[in-house]
Amino acid sequence: MATKLFETLIVGPIHSRRLGSSLGINLMPEHGKICTFDCIYCECGWNKDHAQDKHRPTAAQVEKALEERALELQKDNVKVDSITFSGNGEPTAHPDFSRIVDITIRIRDKYLKGAKVSVLSNASMIWKEDVREALMKVDNPILKIDSSEESLVRAVNRPNPGYILSRTIEDLKKFNGKFILQTIFFKGRAEDPKTGEILDIDLTDPKLAEDWRYLVRELHPRQIMMYTLDRDTPAKGLSKASVEEMKEIAAPLVEEGFSITINGQAV
Repeated sequence: MATKLFETLIVGPIHSRRLGSSLGINLMPEHGKICTFDCIYCECGWNKDHAQDKHRPTAAQVEKALEERALELQKDNVKVDSITFSGNGEPTAHPDFSRIVDITIRIRDKYLKGAKVSVLSNASMIWKEDVREALMKVDNPILKIDSSEESLVRAVNRPNPGYILSRTIEDLKKFNGKFILQTIFFKGRAEDPKTGEILDIDLTDPKLAEDWRYLVRELHPRQIMMYTLDRDTPAKGLSKASVEEMKEIAAPLVEEGFSITINGQAV
């Protein structure tokens, strides 16, 4: 299936289902992908297919490009709801991520005062204190856990060696609920890289859904973003979860007072 890369350092603003008018920052190569995960549903494709370009922008390059674009948008009176770190891989893996967050907040405060600063992250680097501290500075630290089942995380997210789900969960607790939990729901098949077993995946399965709700209660994030496939995926044979299925999964949590959106819409 066709996938795409973000081919510039600064992207947009574009409309985001979850964040509104979003000005993107891509801290990864413009013609490559560097990520600590290799998710079977990633719109940027497999890591191996985009490994040629390994050049990441410097903090100075980010500052120059972002300030120039923010000044243009201010002059044109263009509304920006969110300045969003996303792009071709995991933004928190950039060696100067913490410094770049400080730069971004300063530029936001100068030119785009109504905008939030958001980070879309797979949470794989939050074991690093400087990354956690930087994420705690932004308005929307959007941190991903797709399943509380280790084998499914291996098959769906394909994390780099050394990733430990239980450690990530413990590090998420250090946010004291001051983060947004992001989880995808879909169906298909995938190989567990550790065992070679082919797994039938249904992230809407009642048992998996109950385990996920238990995790939500344990972490108690300030908001939960549930979503499904929206673009082409590198793995074949994946199918969307329906809004009705996701609403059913969310219902007990909504009754308990959790703030939940599904595909960007509040429930």
